[in-house]
Amino acid sequence: MRKPIIAGNWKMNKTPAEATELIEALKPLVKDAQCDVVVCPPFVCLPAAVEAAKGSNIKVGAQNVHFEKSGAFTAEVSVDMLKALGVEYVIVGHSERRQYFGETDAVVNKRALAALEGGITPIICVGELKSERESGITHAIVELQTRLVLANMTECQVKKCVIAYEPVWAIGTGLTATKEDAQEVIAFIRSIVCDMYGSEVAEAIRIQYGGSMNPKNATELMGMPDIDGGLIGGASLKAPDFTAVVNY
Repeated sequence: MRKPIIAGNWKMNKTPAEATELIEALKPLVKDAQCDVVVCPPFVCLPAAVEAAKGSNIKVGAQNVHFEKSGAFTAEVSVDMLKALGVEYVIVGHSERRQYFGETDAVVNKRALAALEGGITPIICVGELKSERESGITHAIVELQTRLVLANMTECQVKKCVIAYEPVWAIGTGLTATKEDAQEVIAFIRSIVCDMYGSEVAEAIRIQYGGSMNPKNATELMGMPDIDGGLIGGASLKAPDFTAVVNY
C-alpha cells in the first residue's frame, strides 16, 4: 500500500514569523493524519519552518533546488544547503517555474537527480496546458514529460520520487479536473513508469494530483485508486483548509 502524501506549496507567501504561526496552528490539527504531511514555504522561511515543525509529523520541503553543489548560480540553492537546514522534500518542475523561468524537462530531471543523490525526496511536477488538453494531446505531453524527468534514474531512485500531476489549466484558476479525469491521467502516468521501470516500481511510486485540490473535492479525488495525495496551493495557506485536505 502506498502511503498518501499531502504537500502544501506556499509559493511566494508568508514571512518567517507567519510561517511559524501557520505551522504551530497546524501541528495539533494534523497530528493524527494518516498521510505524510509536508509544507513547502519560500526559501527565507525554511529555518523558521523546520524549527516550528520539530517534534511533529510535519515535514518541510523547499520549492526548488539547483543541480550543482556550488558555483556562480545567483539566487539558486544547492542540495547541501537544504540538507543543512533539515529540509526533506523539494518541489521541482512546477508549472510556474517552467512558465516564468524557462525550466525544461531536462533541467527538471537534473534537479530531481541532484535531490535524490543528496538524500532529499523530489516532488516532480508534470502536466498539460489548457490548449494542449483542448487539442487532445494530454497523453502525449504527459508521457514526454514523464519519460524525460525520470530519465537516467535507477529503479531505487524512482521509487523514492513523488510525481505531481498538475493540469496547468487547473492551477490557481478554480478549475479542477473531475476525479475521473485526474484518475485517468494519473493511471496513465503510472503505466509510463511501468513501461520504463517495471510494475514493482510503478506500484511503489506515489503520484499526487495538483490542480486546485481543496476541502470540497479532496475526499472524492483521494478516493481514486491511483491518486496518492495532493500538491496543494491556495488551500495550504490557511490552517483550517489545509487540515481539511490532510484529514480528507
